[in-house]
Amino acid sequence: MDFLSAFSWINIRFLLDGLLVTLQVAVVSIILSFIIGGILGVIRFMKVPYLSLIVGAVVDIIRNLPLLLIIFFTYFALPQIGIQLSIFWSAVAAMTIFESAMLAEIIRAGLLAVPQGQMEAGRSTGMTYFSTLYYIVFPQSIKLMLPPIVSQFISLIRDTSLAVIISLPELTHHAKIIYAQDPSAVLPMFVAMTFLYFIICYSLSVFAKRLERKWAV
Repeated sequence: MDFLSAFSWINIRFLLDGLLVTLQVAVVSIILSFIIGGILGVIRFMKVPYLSLIVGAVVDIIRNLPLLLIIFFTYFALPQIGIQLSIFWSAVAAMTIFESAMLAEIIRAGLLAVPQGQMEAGRSTGMTYFSTLYYIVFPQSIKLMLPPIVSQFISLIRDTSLAVIISLPELTHHAKIIYAQDPSAVLPMFVAMTFLYFIICYSLSVFAKRLERKWAV
């Protein structure tokens, strides 16, 4: 098989099927991790007695674990305690756990970057703590948090390829099947994967930059 013949419609469609699974895992994980990470980040910022310390310890532990280890845990270890997840949801759970910890630290750092005087000014006008946090502190911090958050989301999309280790039928898994059947298709498949990952990640980066400019006005 020559280089161009590797890009037959059958192979392209098979790769796109894998890409769809990659996007499904990424989108679900992004939504869940943003919600969970946001809650954990705010809890750490608020310095709730005991709770913030516990959350901080858990976040620090997860942030220092390899994502591959967490994927193994959700797929192989959880069934040992009676929690049976499909390959898809094992990957989503692992990505969500890992990214939630990363986002929690990004959000906490973004909130801490807003001068303390902003919170004090809001409270002095009679606003509650949560109202001040929501209407004054958070709008200022989101501009600081956006670049690292988007960077983390892009990293998540790339990290979905690690789920090939548990046979998640995503892009990398499908590419491996193609070149396992025809070793001469190795280079074309790597070119195809590079192109598809680049298009997705670059599009997300461009969207984030436009959003950042809009909020900067």
